[in-house]
Amino acid sequence: MLTRLKVSGFKNLVDVDVSFGPFTCIAGGNGVGKSNLFDAILFLSALAEKPIMEAAMLVRGNNGTPSALKSLFNRHGDNYDNKMTSEAEMIVPKKGIDDLGQEVEASNTFLRYSLELGFNESKGGLELLKEELDPIKLGDAPNHLLFHHEKAWFDSSIIGERAIPIISTENGLLMFYQIPDIGDGETGLSGIGESTLPVNTLPKTALSTTSIRTALYSIESSIMIMAKKEMQSWRLLLLDPLALREPDKINAPNQLGFDGSHLPSTLYNLSKANGNDESRVYQAIANRLSELIDGVSKISVDRDEKRELMTLELTDRKGTKFAARDLSDGTLRFLATAVIEADEQMQGLICFEEPENSIHPARIPAMIKLLKYIATDVKFPVEEGNPLRQVIVNTHSPAVVAQVPDDTLIIAELRETLRDKKRFKTARFSWLPDTWRAINQPTIRVVDKGTLLTYLNPVPYESEVNGIRVIDREDLQEYLPSYPED
Repeated sequence: MLTRLKVSGFKNLVDVDVSFGPFTCIAGGNGVGKSNLFDAILFLSALAEKPIMEAAMLVRGNNGTPSALKSLFNRHGDNYDNKMTSEAEMIVPKKGIDDLGQEVEASNTFLRYSLELGFNESKGGLELLKEELDPIKLGDAPNHLLFHHEKAWFDSSIIGERAIPIISTENGLLMFYQIPDIGDGETGLSGIGESTLPVNTLPKTALSTTSIRTALYSIESSIMIMAKKEMQSWRLLLLDPLALREPDKINAPNQLGFDGSHLPSTLYNLSKANGNDESRVYQAIANRLSELIDGVSKISVDRDEKRELMTLELTDRKGTKFAARDLSDGTLRFLATAVIEADEQMQGLICFEEPENSIHPARIPAMIKLLKYIATDVKFPVEEGNPLRQVIVNTHSPAVVAQVPDDTLIIAELRETLRDKKRFKTARFSWLPDTWRAINQPTIRVVDKGTLLTYLNPVPYESEVNGIRVIDREDLQEYLPSYPED
């Protein structure tokens, strides 16, 4: 779970500092930087697994050329920043499985991971300049965990009193720290540093090579593995109705793809995971879907052994069956979201691009409620039925902004910045006054009412429109909301 992200020098993100709760909605117009924030998160995720250059090529809009790689850095005028920095505070699960299938348990679950990358002109590529992984002590956690949560949730998710760093960079060398063995099983407060290669020669981050580096697991390596696994679980969902409609081969992956592919396989395997009660999963999904459309009786997966295909089917209350190819885009997107909610194996952070697409405005509250159900409920302990899961959505829809809880909303805008006597625009993220972000981060500007009301007020009159707009009809005015002028 990503609780805070600081980014500077990545695309149009300069001195960005954003705190996240279990569910967050980022609203903004086109081109203001809300997708760039997602890209920064996913870039960190890729760096926890892949070589630096390969991770950079996965960033949207990058074709791998030196000029494209340079465009990952903030541009001001004709100049680019020569480095980018990222700092992520995250809560990792207490237990997990490493790349070799072995169970790992972390002694600290609240961590801070920092990276600094530069662009090497002579090599035409990115290089690692700094990498650090630090635990956040249990006693300091309340100062970092800013959103409202119950003690039961906190106690079940935050552990660890380790104070010394796990990875750091000193004088250009990567340092790993190990708790000294003092013979009685207790941990000391000082560490032993082990220098390795110069950091700027490394093709991958130290975190991405955790399983290779540690043959015998120590306290430190277990924390590193869980940090790596957590970051690898950060994913983007861009649900594509074409992918959602596709049937699956019987041996298809059993987890939903970023575009919604493998929906039949995911749902079928999810039902089988419940043993003899597989119908319970299908019925739960059907019940969720009935909140969006009327007449849904049953959801199932038809498994054709001869053709070796699995096809999603919906049955209405009259007994008529519809294959996925016959369902509307909105129905499929809502269905896929309901499957994600039911699949507790899909943990970590889910970045969801414009989840309201293809959803009728009257059903957007149902979609928002479903997205909130996916995220961990901070009123109860983290356990089976309440996994450590998080949802961040971005949108430019007034209907979504009007419906989300006020303390979950972040507004993305462009601001003008002056550097080297040149003006350029960068992303600014702000929030509503009197919400937990505004109270705990008073130095960061809250959103002004004028900006917020552009989402909540009817659009202004456009003189070039011929005739009377629907929204201006006199017979509708008494039914439309009105807001006092600010």
